Amino acid sequence: MTQYPDYDIALSGHELYLEYGQRPIISAMNLAIPKGKLTVILGPNGCGKSTLLKCLSQVLPPTRGQVILGHTPLAQLSNKARARELALLVQKPELPEGIDVQELVSRGRYPHQSLWHQWSEQDELAVAQALAATGLTALAQRPVAELSGGQQQRVWLAMVLAQQTDLLLLDEPTSFLDIRAQLAVLDFCRALVDQGRTLVLVLHDINQALRYGDHLLLMRDGKLIAGGAPESLLTEALLEQVFDINASIITDPEANCPMIIPRPRAKPRAAGHHGGEDSSNNATGGLPSWE
Repeated sequence: MTQYPDYDIALSGHELYLEYGQRPIISAMNLAIPKGKLTVILGPNGCGKSTLLKCLSQVLPPTRGQVILGHTPLAQLSNKARARELALLVQKPELPEGIDVQELVSRGRYPHQSLWHQWSEQDELAVAQALAATGLTALAQRPVAELSGGQQQRVWLAMVLAQQTDLLLLDEPTSFLDIRAQLAVLDFCRALVDQGRTLVLVLHDINQALRYGDHLLLMRDGKLIAGGAPESLLTEALLEQVFDINASIITDPEANCPMIIPRPRAKPRAAGHHGGEDSSNNATGGLPSWE
């Protein structure tokens, strides 16, 4: 069940397969990323969300199938040409030792450098604008390692902004952040889309995806289960199919969008509840059973 309204398509995947050795990670996947929208990829842990993002950016080329950027197969572009069209921010990027904020953000200009195009005023302006947009101008000379988690995430966002691409792929940009920093990142992403950019985010929080996303892609076990607009896509049956949860769907009173409310689960059975010992109680040492 995949719904694609009459959107312009920024990026699409056609019969994508990706394997590690003999193990399939992505299987028979067809998808489209609407232009000028915020698409959120959702699914349980280990379902292939991060792998899909790397596949869509050609960091991990598909074993079979192809990714199309506009009307151009992504595999036909050089690494630098791809990086001038789309920016990828992985979940836990490796921080170079001793690097300061401005230097890291400047690395976003790498795709625009060549033997014939060295560092220029245009590059300086792109970095300055990215620092200003993320509120980092005053921290430009600070070592990135000395910053808080939320500030570091802003530095990475500034780096991909400095690439000046219309398409940004962000893998769990809110991970390890407190709720205030999470909302700040998501508000910023929403503002970028409102200015005309196309964003694809991997998120874990379903309600955040419903509040901020224009388009959802729901995955399980390396397969695309459903795609479409949140208000027309999400059902209780789909939540159970993808996430194994029993939840009701209501309207968020603040954002006027769908919102899920998990129903209470049966309480875990305590050891000795019926007055006797059994093998499961002995195995848990008197602790409740997870299942």
